[in-house]
Amino acid sequence: MFQLTESQQQLLLQIARDSVRAYLAGEVLGLPEFTSGVLAEPCGIFVSIHKGDDLRGCIGNVHPVRPLCRSAAECAIAAAIGDPRFMPLTLAELPLVEFEISVLSTVERVENVGEIEVGIHGLLISKKGARGLLLPQVAKAYGWDRERFLQETCWKAGLNSDDWKDGATIHRFRALVFGEKHFHFTTNS
Repeated sequence: MFQLTESQQQLLLQIARDSVRAYLAGEVLGLPEFTSGVLAEPCGIFVSIHKGDDLRGCIGNVHPVRPLCRSAAECAIAAAIGDPRFMPLTLAELPLVEFEISVLSTVERVENVGEIEVGIHGLLISKKGARGLLLPQVAKAYGWDRERFLQETCWKAGLNSDDWKDGATIHRFRALVFGEKHFHFTTNS
């Protein structure tokens, strides 16, 4: 798993917020172009938006699709307006929310569920065309044990809670998680 400096983390968070602000305001935001370095590398990424303690949107790509910088912008906009669990974010709400980014490692197939470390690994479970993913911080926040984490990921996929035991494909991944809360961002935009 690669690392990002604090300044790179802050830049990605600013790109996420600025991209959503520009989109909601009907403006075009020019993103910085990185031709080398970690911000130019394709990576799996999820952007979560929180309003207080409540999730307000979360969208991402488990597999690398675009350079990290561009993915942060695209996933932030998608989380703000495209998460079907929530109404689209409004420009008036933007100062009330905080952004969190999870940069994912490569996914690894799990042969034995004992390989899953709660709070360290996120899960991707698929079976019969259904697929569910939970980030590592979710299990930690709810205090789940390994079995409950597997069950909840199955539910997220629309599967029965014990489908992970029979014929499901299980993958794990790590995530570098950072958010505006950590950096005490001002959220007045």
